[in-house]
Amino acid sequence: MILNQLIKDFLDYLEIEKNRSPKTRENYARYLKRFVFWLENETNKSATSLDASYINNDNVRKYRLWLNRQKNSDDEILKRNTQAYHIIALRSFLKYLTRRDIKTLAAEKIELPKIPSRELDLISIEELNRLLSAPDTNTLPGKRDKAILETFFSTGLRVSELCKLNRDNINLKRGEFSVKGKGGKIRVVFLSERAKKSISTYLEKRLDIEEPLFVNISRSKKIKESLRLSPRSIERIVKKYALATGIMKKMVPHTLRHAFATDLLQNGADLRSVQIMLGHASITTTQVYTHLTDKELQQIHLTFHGKRLRK
Repeated sequence: MILNQLIKDFLDYLEIEKNRSPKTRENYARYLKRFVFWLENETNKSATSLDASYINNDNVRKYRLWLNRQKNSDDEILKRNTQAYHIIALRSFLKYLTRRDIKTLAAEKIELPKIPSRELDLISIEELNRLLSAPDTNTLPGKRDKAILETFFSTGLRVSELCKLNRDNINLKRGEFSVKGKGGKIRVVFLSERAKKSISTYLEKRLDIEEPLFVNISRSKKIKESLRLSPRSIERIVKKYALATGIMKKMVPHTLRHAFATDLLQNGADLRSVQIMLGHASITTTQVYTHLTDKELQQIHLTFHGKRLRK
């Protein structure tokens, strides 16, 4: 079977059997398409004549070397983590082929590149306070935006998860609700008193009976026909208030997810609990936040170490 057909079957498998999101399918398709493009040029063969036997140690080694020399749209060498995503996609594809008993390179023979520690987009507690207080709550759009920001910080939701919320998802009395995250996994998230108040105040002024929780509001303060806010719209809302409050660093909805996690850890929450609340499949993903709380150890060391030697 030709390689392109096998890739299509693999992408269908990810979507249907593994319940991966459309975005994951799109990303894997792009990464594997790049590999096939390289393979065509390397072997001087058309895609219709390539099969899984062409994925061998020698070709993978050459492909990785080629990837390491590619540049992005800004004419910069591809970042290590971007290169790693290409290799992860290829390994996943090989594992799929093995399950189907298709002869090819074993996925285990491909080592993943070491990825530098991820830099997180963080804001200080002072910046966070300014951001959460920025919306004008005398207006309906301001009430909505205040509810969005407070919900982000209270729950650590991903922007896609927040966009999908409906009114009947939210139990303001209990202060908790279930959300379906990556891979279709359900988790419970919790609303702070501030978040509950903000959502309640916003909903009280909503005169429509539409289902989505966060909706488009026109300049005439009416609910627009294209009801549900999109991830892009929410991203613009967050950036708007960041600029308005003088926060010059990068501000996206995910920044508030980071703020949620670091706030919990710095106030004594254990890593496993934070993992569950964030909806991370692996605790290693959550561990990216631990170096932030470790910064406090420096002050502890400075305060208590070597006190008897100080004279």
